[in-house]
Amino acid sequence: MKRQFLAFERGLSWIIVRLACVLLGVISVLGLLQVLSRFVINQPLTWSEVLIRLLMVWMIMLGAVVAFREGAQISLDFMFRKSGRFQRPLHFLITVICVLFLSVLIWYGFDLAWRTRFQEIGSMEFLPMSVGYAAVPVGAIFCVIAAIANFLDPRRSELETQQ
Repeated sequence: MKRQFLAFERGLSWIIVRLACVLLGVISVLGLLQVLSRFVINQPLTWSEVLIRLLMVWMIMLGAVVAFREGAQISLDFMFRKSGRFQRPLHFLITVICVLFLSVLIWYGFDLAWRTRFQEIGSMEFLPMSVGYAAVPVGAIFCVIAAIANFLDPRRSELETQQ
C-alpha cells in the first residue's frame, strides 16, 4: 500500500512540476507581450495582466506541492536536530498540523470557488472567477498528498546540507 501510494505521488508530482514550469513559461511570454504591446505598439492588452495573475496563483499553489514533498515548508530544523529519538513523532505532529491547515484551505477554497462560479473575471468575461479561486483547494489537495508522502518517505535534504 505504501509503495503504491508513493508511486502514485511520484507520478502526480512529476506532472505537477512540469505543469508549474509550463505555467511559468506562459507567464513569462504573456509578460513580454504585455510590455511590448504597451510600450512598443502603444496598444496594451487588457486581458494579459489578469491572466498573468490567475496563472501565477495556479503556479504557486502547484509549486507548493514540491515544497511539501521535499519537507521544505516552514521547518523546525532546530527541533529536528535536537529531538533525537523523537524525530518521527515530531514529524508526525508536523504532518498532522499541515494536513489540518490544508483541510481548512480545501474546505473554504471550494466554498469560495462555488460561490464565485457565476462571477466573471474583469476583462476576461468568458472565464468565471471560480477558476482562479479553485487553485487554492486543488493545490491544497495535492499538498496533502505530498505532505503524507513526505511523512512516509521523508526528504529533508536541507537539514543535511545546512551548516
